[in-house]
Amino acid sequence: MSKYINPYTDFGFKKLFGDEGSKDLLVDFLNQLLPERHRIAQLRFRNTEQLPG
Repeated sequence: MSKYINPYTDFGFKKLFGDEGSKDLLVDFLNQLLPERHRIAQLRFRNTEQLPG
């Protein structure tokens, strides 16, 4: 079993970027992908997970 988290999976991305402690990291990551005029200044986490059942 691997001891690394794959950020290309839904689980891995959420584990790396999906909590309040990693908010600054997520904002920086997204701003690297976006053009200058669409920069993110702040974000809010919401639970939108839809589990079967």
